[in-house]
Amino acid sequence: MKLLLLSNSSAPGRGYLDHAREVIAEHLDGVRELLFVPYALADHDAYTAKVAAFMGELGVRVRGVHGSGDPRGEVAAAEAVFVGGGNSFRLLRALQGHGLVPELARRAGEDGVPYMGSSAGTNMACPTLRTTNDMPIVQPASFETLGLVPFQINPHYLDPQPGSAHMGETRAERLAQFLEENDVPVLGLREGTWLQRRDGAMELGGTPAGARLFSAGAEPVEYAPGADLSSLLAAAPRFDQRTV
Repeated sequence: MKLLLLSNSSAPGRGYLDHAREVIAEHLDGVRELLFVPYALADHDAYTAKVAAFMGELGVRVRGVHGSGDPRGEVAAAEAVFVGGGNSFRLLRALQGHGLVPELARRAGEDGVPYMGSSAGTNMACPTLRTTNDMPIVQPASFETLGLVPFQINPHYLDPQPGSAHMGETRAERLAQFLEENDVPVLGLREGTWLQRRDGAMELGGTPAGARLFSAGAEPVEYAPGADLSSLLAAAPRFDQRTV
C-alpha cells in the first residue's frame, strides 16, 4: 500500500500544493497519468484544471473521474488516484453514489495503486468520517469510508489559542468527546503536515508543527516530522455502532 495523506492543500504564501511538492513528486514517481476525484467541491471542471496545472509541472497528466460515464471503470484502470479536499460529507455521498468506496479501497488497499488525499481526501482514508471538521451540508448513506488506515485522522488540527474569547469547544475537546464514545486513536495533523504509508511502515512528514495523537484514557502525545508511526497501523478500531 502506498499512501500520501496531506492535512491541507494550500499554505500561506504558497501556491496550490506547493508546500508538499517534493513529497508529491516522490509519491508519484513513475506515474504518467493521475486520476483526480473532485467531488468535494461543486465545480468539478475548475477543480480538476487547478490540479492539472500543478501536476503538469511534475510531468504528470491529470484526468478527472467526473468526465467519464463510467467512474468505476476509471478507478479500476487508474495508475494513481488523488482525492481532493473540500466538504467531506459531499465527497463521501458522491463516492457512495458512484459505487467508488469499495473500488477505491480495493485499488489502493489490494492492488497497491498510489493513493493521495488532501483534507477531505485524507478523511476518506480513515475507517469513518467521524473526525472531520466539516459541516454536514448533505447526508451520506453512512459514515464508513475507505479504511486504508485503521485509525482516525483530524486534518487541519488547531491547538487551543491562549486568551481566545471563543466559548465553543476547542478541537482537542471535540476529539476527547469522540473518544468518550469510540475507542480508536485520532491523529491530529497540523497544517503543513502529512503521512506517508508504505505497506506496513508509516512516517510523519512536513512542517515542524508536527501532529498530536489522541487515545482513549491517555494524555495526548506530540510527534515531530520524521516520527515512525507504524505502530498505529496495528490499531483495532472500536466504534459505537448504535443507531437512533
